Amino acid sequence: MSLTLYNTLTRTKEEFKPLIENFVRMYVCGPTVYGHSHIGHGKSYVSFDVIVRFLRYCGNKVLYVQNITDVGHLLGETNEGEDRILKQSKSEHKHPMEIAEFYTHSYFEDMDVLNVLRPDISPRATGHIIEQIEMIQAILDKGLAYEVNGSVYFDVKAYNAHHHYGALSGRVLEELQAGAGNQSRSLEGQDEKRNPNDFALWKRASVEHIMQWSSPWGKGFPGWHIECSAMSARYLGEYFDIHGGGMDLLFPHHECEIAQSSAAHNHTPAKYWVHHNMITINGQKMAKSLGNGIMVDELFSGKNPLLDQAYSPMTLRFFVLQAHYRGTLDFSNDALLAAQKGWNRLQSTFKLIEGLPTVNANATCVVDDLVSGIQESLNEDLNTPQAIAHLFELARRINVVNDGNDSITQETKLQMQSIVQDYCEGVLGMKFEDVTDNSGLTDAMSILLDLRGKAKADKNWALSDQIRDALKEKGFEIKDGKDGTTWNRF
Repeated sequence: MSLTLYNTLTRTKEEFKPLIENFVRMYVCGPTVYGHSHIGHGKSYVSFDVIVRFLRYCGNKVLYVQNITDVGHLLGETNEGEDRILKQSKSEHKHPMEIAEFYTHSYFEDMDVLNVLRPDISPRATGHIIEQIEMIQAILDKGLAYEVNGSVYFDVKAYNAHHHYGALSGRVLEELQAGAGNQSRSLEGQDEKRNPNDFALWKRASVEHIMQWSSPWGKGFPGWHIECSAMSARYLGEYFDIHGGGMDLLFPHHECEIAQSSAAHNHTPAKYWVHHNMITINGQKMAKSLGNGIMVDELFSGKNPLLDQAYSPMTLRFFVLQAHYRGTLDFSNDALLAAQKGWNRLQSTFKLIEGLPTVNANATCVVDDLVSGIQESLNEDLNTPQAIAHLFELARRINVVNDGNDSITQETKLQMQSIVQDYCEGVLGMKFEDVTDNSGLTDAMSILLDLRGKAKADKNWALSDQIRDALKEKGFEIKDGKDGTTWNRF
């Protein structure tokens, strides 16, 4: 079975075939660096990290480009108003490039902790002004853009005469135009457009505007959408394999990218469009206005009023991978705690593999089906929840062998280790953490274990079971064996 991916452009699952055999060119929209990364960023880039890892595991060379937006991302869906980085620079009383530099480093540090592989190329919008100007000029030459007072706008109506603006999102231009009357007309430059749905390719800059460059149309700065079109073409070519991003970018950002590239190059920039879905917080959309945003570093420290405790980086990564990348993931403390217990249980069990006894023949435990099952799950549009289910089944079989109720050959033992290394650590990117120390076992729990031992000696099985269940609720698994009682955290 070969890899299938859901292509948003065609709204179907398609067999993935690189344009060049065994060479995948992939572009994913990176962060706008005006603040620290939130857990939504974590979901996004963990999801695409797994895609990159799996493609490479399957024998492909992957050229992974993820941009840094350090200019031009304007406030509002219409891509008008104030630049996000410029606004933050005023708030912090720092130069915009100082803001961009600081939060770029912060972003990569957060992703490093989450074990997200760094892109092969991380181009910055400010470093590719020439490419953006050249692309804008090409669109102007095609008659699909116009200049007004030093700003350049994409002419959606003219483009739609021979193309379909809305092909990716499924929107119809006439419907967009009908709803345009609800848009604010107070935004700077909005009244100079021919049509409300036209979007900025280049914006005129006022004299006091810090971030501005010379262009054929005067001093200004690029629009947000043109950045990705220009940079993806620069490093991956005019037509490449995968373009990825969040569902929140599908419209207008990715729709505008397709329009720009089609106008300049006569075709869509990418063959496959892959979108991950969002994180919600207790059923609500995460937003600053709602006060429910959680930064990645806050999750690790526990310093957020929405958090009951701190969680490890791999807990967040495991939490993300327990849901399909195209599904909405609802955050709650209960869900994070469940992910923490699940991951701790897996890694504690996987550490047992090395010490498992083996036999030369007549072993009854095999794992061939798990190897094929995990591979098939990932081939099916990166179904990480199903792959993780197979890992839990592997853990169950390990425990059965460890308890002396089944047997394995040395070959099967090596297969078990390979599954953990290739899929759990390799493709899923899970890093083992220390969960075996006694620091979490409080004095009270030590007393409970002693009491349980005495209850068992007195054949007070009801009390023994009660204590065991109480410890389980606190995240401790109790096992009674011939050599005594052992425990581990899960």
